[in-house]
Amino acid sequence: MTADSHALTTTGHGPAAGADHGPATAGHESRGGISNPILGMLLFITSEVMFFAGLFGAYFSTRAAHSPWPPDKFAGTLNPLGLILIATIILVISSVTCQLAVNAIRRGDRKAFMRNITVTFILGIVFLIMQMYDYSVLFGEGLTMDAGPFGTTYFTLTGFHGAHVFGGVIMLGVVLYRGTAGQFSARHHDAVEAASLYWHFVDVVWIILFSVLYLLP
Repeated sequence: MTADSHALTTTGHGPAAGADHGPATAGHESRGGISNPILGMLLFITSEVMFFAGLFGAYFSTRAAHSPWPPDKFAGTLNPLGLILIATIILVISSVTCQLAVNAIRRGDRKAFMRNITVTFILGIVFLIMQMYDYSVLFGEGLTMDAGPFGTTYFTLTGFHGAHVFGGVIMLGVVLYRGTAGQFSARHHDAVEAASLYWHFVDVVWIILFSVLYLLP
């Protein structure tokens, strides 16, 4: 080994050193533990679980204090086999495509990532549009926010969830924009992981809401 080559090796300026210490090695998979964005999202979701637990507690307390439930004039108004079932299926599918996007970026497949995150973003918007349309149908049938405890609890629960879905759509939009700019890779995708956790959370909350409001006798 010559003196020059020995210097290149020890000072880290040779080709091998550059390959070992390139920008990609400082990202998601090179460090141990949970990253700050993901930890922050997990803590936020924990607080949201407690928030929705309080709303469900208020719902069941109100339900127990009023009989019959729903009131006779609203019996059959909330049809689980109507438009809301299609909206539910769409939201569940969006959670699947969101996870497919996460899996794609983990393996460095940016094309599949962009395709799936775009579909997730669009499905989230479609869900919100369908929920707004369903609200308009319910308004026409007399079920409004001020239609007694039944109307108040229904629109409080679904309204807050809709607000969370809207926040999730904005989050997905930011991820989509950053993905278009090429900011994510197999080792730099914490924001994608964090957004997917939140999206899965709103999906699970809706499944519980749908079961309680539409399927529970």
